Amino acid sequence: MCVGIGGLIEPSVLGVGYETIYRLLRGDIVGPALLGILLGKSLVWSIALGSGTSGGVLAPLLMMGGALGAALAQLIPLGDSGLWALIGMAAMMGGTMRSPLTAMIFTLELTQDLNLLPDLLVGCIAAHGVTVLLLRRSILTEKVARRGFHVMREYSVDPLTLVRVGEVMDKDAVIVRANMPLIELSDRIARHEPEVSRHQGLLIADENGHLTGIITRGDIVHALEQNGHNDGTVAMAGSRDLVVTFPDEVLHEAAIKMLRNNIGRLPVVSRADARRIVGYFGRSNLMAGHLRQLEEEHLRERRFLRRRLKESNLLA
Repeated sequence: MCVGIGGLIEPSVLGVGYETIYRLLRGDIVGPALLGILLGKSLVWSIALGSGTSGGVLAPLLMMGGALGAALAQLIPLGDSGLWALIGMAAMMGGTMRSPLTAMIFTLELTQDLNLLPDLLVGCIAAHGVTVLLLRRSILTEKVARRGFHVMREYSVDPLTLVRVGEVMDKDAVIVRANMPLIELSDRIARHEPEVSRHQGLLIADENGHLTGIITRGDIVHALEQNGHNDGTVAMAGSRDLVVTFPDEVLHEAAIKMLRNNIGRLPVVSRADARRIVGYFGRSNLMAGHLRQLEEEHLRERRFLRRRLKESNLLA
């Protein structure tokens, strides 16, 4: 009903709108008709999309941007109505879709006039800046987000790609001998000895200190349930199929290894010698790295705001 009423008041708001766009570019529409197209199309289009129906985006944006530009041309002493209608179309498209470069190239292809590039650059970047500050998402992802799907914010950086394993790993890794009796290790864990109770996983090394495997508390319980209190060793109960990480790897790469292999800890070894243990990396280290990056970002923001405030006081 609202769309129909809008069409009765201003017939130009109905349909695809290509003819109206063409007339705006030629400067054929002037005066109150521009205000009717701008307000009528905005209202009708908003109601149509807000009702949940599928609708086009490009042509309505061009119509509204063109009408706005042509209306403002009456107040701008430079250029004609068609020029500012074109700039308004590009700015509306680039800002609302969060794609200023696309809008500029689109307009240049439409007009084949490179002299418009400086004007398009200023208009599109300004419109993009406004929508970035005022809107959480672009119109292309807003409907998807309202249906419950998570949409990543543009220009975000994964904090896990900024911190390396060597910066947050436990350099004092807990290492047990491969020939240690399993029952001895179990008793030491039961007594909560700090040397073996600090981590869920323990690195297994041979008599030369070279990495040979890893054993978790789950491995210990499973081995004791299967074989009882026998003479089994740590090496027999542990895992020899190792997935390792390196000190110079970023946390993102280490996290992917943990997820793909469904494990919660990784031995950290030297790249020059994959058997030389240099640390231990677990889930707590992963979260510590994430938290560290967030805290550093917060401190940078506070220092920036403090510096700006000090500069403002000096200027005052």
